[in-house]
Amino acid sequence: MAFLSDTLARVKPSPTIAVTNKARELKAAGKDVIGLGAGEPDFDTPQNIKDAARRAIDEGKTKYTAVDGIPELKEAICRKFARENGLGYTPAQISVGTGGKQILYNALMATCNPGDEVIIPAPYWVSYPDMVLLAGGTPVTVECGIEDSFKLTAEKLEAAITPKTKWFIFNSPSNPTGAGYTASELKALTDVLLKHPQVWIMSDDMYEHLVFDDFRFVTPAEVEPGLYDRTLTCNGVSKAYAMTGWRIGYAGGPAPLIKAMGTIQSQSTSNPCSIAQYAAVEALDGPQGFLTENRRTFQRRRDLVVSMLNQAKGIKCPRPEGAFYVYPDISGLIGKTSAGGARIGSDEDFATALLEETGVAVVFGAAFGVSPNFRVSYATSDAALEEACRRIQAFCAGLR
Repeated sequence: MAFLSDTLARVKPSPTIAVTNKARELKAAGKDVIGLGAGEPDFDTPQNIKDAARRAIDEGKTKYTAVDGIPELKEAICRKFARENGLGYTPAQISVGTGGKQILYNALMATCNPGDEVIIPAPYWVSYPDMVLLAGGTPVTVECGIEDSFKLTAEKLEAAITPKTKWFIFNSPSNPTGAGYTASELKALTDVLLKHPQVWIMSDDMYEHLVFDDFRFVTPAEVEPGLYDRTLTCNGVSKAYAMTGWRIGYAGGPAPLIKAMGTIQSQSTSNPCSIAQYAAVEALDGPQGFLTENRRTFQRRRDLVVSMLNQAKGIKCPRPEGAFYVYPDISGLIGKTSAGGARIGSDEDFATALLEETGVAVVFGAAFGVSPNFRVSYATSDAALEEACRRIQAFCAGLR
């Protein structure tokens, strides 16, 4: 009898975490490494949020809480959804988890049965397919290439839906591409979904506040109220509020689903950190002005990286609408050999050789379901980004 569960064979470790850990190991060993793999802002958590956490500690708010969130945070989340998305939820329709990832995982675990299909546009966040597999479902990936600006079309969505489809996972702005859907682009998708009442929508809005130029963020239940009763609108404080380590994610949705998610959480982690929950109340209800300055910083970095990567031989880098990633195409580099003698047969080969020969750590595109590409996170300093892009330019120039 095997000791390890058969479930383990259905999933793989996160490639993004693996790249980040590898970069840290090389740095610790004294190597000159620039890590562009981590998906977290390099800003500090705002002071008012940290102060709220200290107050919670001083006031003894360090005990167990309700499994899926304190009332104060659920009420703040309801206010946020009403204020920013035009969505009306009650506290009974809100779930708070240990990060956005747990929210998505709980929903899939609470709803997926063997044979249930979950549509996932690719490129996708690396965890989506594996979470579906862990929940016993079947991920159905739909490739959205550079020719479609990495966005799903209504025609492709319609073609992917079957009687077995239970969920459609939607992410805008996207990790890994930064692609954001306009209201009209999203309406085309929601029009399709209206025709298929068995399909639920899981909208991952984690990068809602990180949008650039004149792009306006919208979420499915906002664009099409007719989908409200079968949409789980997911978000968190990690990216916008620079609170990745605080681990607070949340969602609004139909009360029966929220209750089922709470049941899953009650037998796994129970409540999120009490102190982090009180900090999240301040994040959502407190001053929001810093978000504008952070967006300006990320937009400047986006423009820098897009410009420099498009100057690299064989790289084509689209200009995304949001998040803090770019997803360059390296079709023009496949089949070449690096100055160090590495043959570039895939985007994983490219990322490996780039790290070994230049000290720049990126995540290869196959991890996100579309190749040949790689993901750059520009959530780091301008100086580090400039140096990393210079190294990438030199690496590409040396390919033969």
